[in-house]
Amino acid sequence: MTFTHQDDSTPERLWRSEWRANRPLDLESFFDGRPPERLILLSAHPDDETLAAGGLLTRLKNDFHLSVDIVVATAGEASHPASTTHSRDVLARRRKSELREAVQLLAADSRVHFLDLPDGAVTALPVARALQTLLGPQPSERTLLVAPWHRDGHPDHDAAGDAARSVAEEHGMALLEYPVWLWHWAEPSSSSVPWDTMRILPLTEAELELKTAAQRMHVTQIEPLSEEPGDEVLLGPAIIEHFARPFEAFAVTPPLSAFERLHAGCKDPWGYEDRFYERRKRAVSLALLPRERYSHGLELGCSVGVLSAELAARCDSLVAVDVSPSAVGQAANRLAGYKGAEARVMRIPEEWPEGIFDLIVLSETGYYLSAAQLEEVISRCLGSLGRDGVVMLCHWRHPVDGWPLNGDAVHEAFRACRGLKLFAEHQEEDFRIDILTHPGAVSVARGSGLL
Repeated sequence: MTFTHQDDSTPERLWRSEWRANRPLDLESFFDGRPPERLILLSAHPDDETLAAGGLLTRLKNDFHLSVDIVVATAGEASHPASTTHSRDVLARRRKSELREAVQLLAADSRVHFLDLPDGAVTALPVARALQTLLGPQPSERTLLVAPWHRDGHPDHDAAGDAARSVAEEHGMALLEYPVWLWHWAEPSSSSVPWDTMRILPLTEAELELKTAAQRMHVTQIEPLSEEPGDEVLLGPAIIEHFARPFEAFAVTPPLSAFERLHAGCKDPWGYEDRFYERRKRAVSLALLPRERYSHGLELGCSVGVLSAELAARCDSLVAVDVSPSAVGQAANRLAGYKGAEARVMRIPEEWPEGIFDLIVLSETGYYLSAAQLEEVISRCLGSLGRDGVVMLCHWRHPVDGWPLNGDAVHEAFRACRGLKLFAEHQEEDFRIDILTHPGAVSVARGSGLL
């Protein structure tokens, strides 16, 4: 892709009228229902981060109060190569100062790191090394990496994006890539636009005003350096208009799930097969089910499939889902001997299996959800539960470090749902089990004709 800032920019009205990405950016879903702990925001030049990710930056800093590092590959000293009034050193100093002022407005106390790579000649390797150094030997699994889109068309942006992608892949990190020049040279119908992976972050009026104010601090880019030839405006109104949208757009690469990390490194991380506690808990859970057999079962969060196999023995068909491919692989092996039983990789509640089920099981899974995700899971369970269906909940009652909910909170949320009624329960110090049905379900004795 070859273009210059002097080319006619694709009109913003065209992007608005043919916008094709409306899925919202749900950051907590990247971290299994938890907020991020750290943000590393990479830019190729001072102003990239403000233009394309200023709203995200201020949202994360203000809402989550997380640790923020801004990494800037160059000082942008080559933005006006024909200037006779500003040397590269002078431009570098001005642009660094502009960035610091903008970042201070958007996210005060963020750490800014200038790599001072040559503007126009950035390569991926030194950027990747700088990111690795900043991350340290054991980066937090709840680190969010944000970087220029690796196919933005500007060589510095593409190199920075490639560096971020390599680091994110190595560590299984969440990566958001923001386009800058794409909006200038492409059109909505172009196959180059990453619509499939794009998510949007709607901005509040206050966030958009703050972002606009921060953009104005990049004076060397939005105003002429002087009236002399070579000092013309770099980012004209038609380009800036792309960044006045009431939302920001990012191409998303989800992180490696914490559960995949866990299962990839251990065959049975929870001790489902070996611990008497786990064997007893399964026995109590299965004993509380009000029917001997079920037509269509759904297990949400199957892990390695130990409970799945026992459920499959009582179901004509069973769908067991988990976010970890390694866990699902083990579950699939355990279910191989059961006709109609299958294990699938699925991230709930964003993904959900089709069909109506007369048994839905949520065992040791609910407290890994955010409050909003749990609410959606409950809604989806209601929509998937047959008229004579049963929901079985089983959860640990002690604190779950690092997660927003606990077992009791999960059960109380389900029990508060008007569409479900408590059928049976078991509680002890370590765990609790609730059996929920639609209102009007009859007891086991009545259903079997004993009464």
